[in-house]
Amino acid sequence: MRSAMIALIWLIATPAAAEVSQSAPDHFVIEQTVTIAAPIERSWATLRSPQKWWDKEHTYSGDSDNLYLDSQATGCFCEKLPGKGSVEHGHIVYVEPPRALRLRTALGPLQPEGVDGALTITLEPQGNGTKVKLAYVVGGFARVGLDKLAPKVDEVLAVQMAHLKEAAEIAPPADEAPETAAPREHR
Repeated sequence: MRSAMIALIWLIATPAAAEVSQSAPDHFVIEQTVTIAAPIERSWATLRSPQKWWDKEHTYSGDSDNLYLDSQATGCFCEKLPGKGSVEHGHIVYVEPPRALRLRTALGPLQPEGVDGALTITLEPQGNGTKVKLAYVVGGFARVGLDKLAPKVDEVLAVQMAHLKEAAEIAPPADEAPETAAPREHR
């Protein structure tokens, strides 16, 4: 029953456009777009809280609550691990609230390879909602070839974009306005 529900959510929430636009053994480019039925301020606040939307299946700890994003230049998109360990998923090189966030990152299976990536997420108002564009440009050397990894990375990022959309569209509690929410304390 749970897997059927997840499949249904996946079909409904899949980004409007997702594709590997370039791919070769030494690089790939992924571009995705989703429209969120929430104002840009709420979409931005949600983006800045990966523990609310990043899929736990794509964490090292198995718990999205262990994720955090220090959303300023050099800030960490990181995860706490049991036994006081941690992992850096990426770090911020550009932030322009509420419009753009760029990280240097080699996500998931790319991390142990000789690659570097630039993950850029831009937000723009679209009526009462927000258009979110993701571009992930990765280059370098991977033992199996980046062209072979690109489709899976595209799929995983599509899941994350769908979860971002879903989380941002959930109305925040009355006592927590996204633009004034206190930063999450790092444990």
